[in-house]
Amino acid sequence: MDDLDAIRAGTCELHGELWRNGLVVWTSGNLSARVPGEELMVIKPSGVAYDELTPDAMVLCDLHGAAVEGSLTPSSDAATHGYIYRELPDVGGIVHTHSAYATAWAVRGEPIPCATTAIADEFGGEIPLGPFALIGDEEIGRGVVEALAGSRSRAVLMRAHGVFALGAGPREALKTAVMCEDAARTVHLARSLGPVESFEQETIDALHHRYQNVYGQR
Repeated sequence: MDDLDAIRAGTCELHGELWRNGLVVWTSGNLSARVPGEELMVIKPSGVAYDELTPDAMVLCDLHGAAVEGSLTPSSDAATHGYIYRELPDVGGIVHTHSAYATAWAVRGEPIPCATTAIADEFGGEIPLGPFALIGDEEIGRGVVEALAGSRSRAVLMRAHGVFALGAGPREALKTAVMCEDAARTVHLARSLGPVESFEQETIDALHHRYQNVYGQR
């Protein structure tokens, strides 16, 4: 119970970071955390304002998106999160946003090209585009998993919808979402000035390797 209480508290706190980083508006967007060693996850309740969220409001669900306790309805993306957790066992946290710049790329139906060192560092290539799917069942989750197959990216733009960002835990997933929006904004601004070129694969590989294996404290 102590572990679950900690996950609820941490998940609630990280939802505040979505708001502070400008990734969500009103009640849109959500974040979830896998419960280690269980076929369970904790996710935001549907339609509840960010400033009204509390640890007790976080909904415990199975990995098919069904609530297993409490009176609140889970996020409408719960089945999507659950599908991703079932298919990708190394994922421990998921963030979904409609952040403006990244969603604009999704509306255009374009992946974000790997045109900056930051994109190569964080995503190891372009940020891919997934298919359009209706909200409410596992179809979006299938699209996320398929779009990320063979990619080093931990973020995907779902067409005409928004961003799904993954991580080893929910804080890592949040970082992925923040970096995805920054990448989308930077490349959008660059394209407004003229053509944008992606790096060669050899350069992407070198940058990604350095960032993932050398950068920071070890």
